[in-house]
Amino acid sequence: MSIRVAVVDDQALVRGGFAMVLRIHDDIEVVAEAGTGLQAIEVARQHRPDVILMDIRMPEMDGLEATSRILAEADWNVRVLILTTFDPDEYVYKALRAGASGFVLKDIPPEELATAVRTVADGGVLAPSITRRLIGQFTERLTVDTAVSSRLERLTDREQEVLAAIARGSSNAEIAEELFIGPATVKSHVSSILTKLGLRDRAQMVVFAYESGLVEVGDHDIGQ
Repeated sequence: MSIRVAVVDDQALVRGGFAMVLRIHDDIEVVAEAGTGLQAIEVARQHRPDVILMDIRMPEMDGLEATSRILAEADWNVRVLILTTFDPDEYVYKALRAGASGFVLKDIPPEELATAVRTVADGGVLAPSITRRLIGQFTERLTVDTAVSSRLERLTDREQEVLAAIARGSSNAEIAEELFIGPATVKSHVSSILTKLGLRDRAQMVVFAYESGLVEVGDHDIGQ
C-alpha cells in the first residue's frame, strides 16, 4: 500500500514543490496540502495521512502547536516530519518532544525527501547522529525529570539495554549482535518498550532515553 502524505507549508511554491517531488514515486500518495497549522488539523482529520510534512513556522498556528494537537487526538498511526529552513534548534527539539518523528531542512535534495518519508513512515529515525546531537544539546541543560526516569521501572533490564542502544543509534541488527540475541527478539523488545512507555516510534525512544537519564551526552560519541 502507498504511504499517504499531507504537505503543510505557508508558502504555496514550497508546498507545491514538495508535493510534486513526492508524487513521482509510486509508493507515495500526496492526499492533501495545507497552508496553516489550523488547516493542518482539519486536513489530518479529513484525510488521515500516514505522514505529515509540517512547516514549523506558520501564521495562525505554528507547526509545534499543530503537531501537538494532531497527535493528541489521532486515533490512527500518523507520523509528523518537521520542515525547517534553519539548522536544528530548540524549536525543533520541542517538536520532537511534542511527538514529531523527525525533521528535515527545506533544502533537502529531492531524491532524499522520499527516503525520509519512507523512513519516518516505518518508524525509523532520520540521521540518527544529528538527532542524538540535537537532543543531547538541550537535555544536557536540564536536570533529569524524576517523573520520566521513574517510568524506566516499567522496563526489564534487557529492555533498558535495548533502549540505551537505540538512543546511541544502533540498528536492530547491531543490537542483536551486541546483546547476543536474535533480531526477532530485538524487534519484540522494541515493541514492548513502545507499549510500556506509551511512545510512538524510535525518535521518541531517543528523547525518552536522554530525558530519563538512561543515557547521557557523550555516551558513545554522541557528537559525531
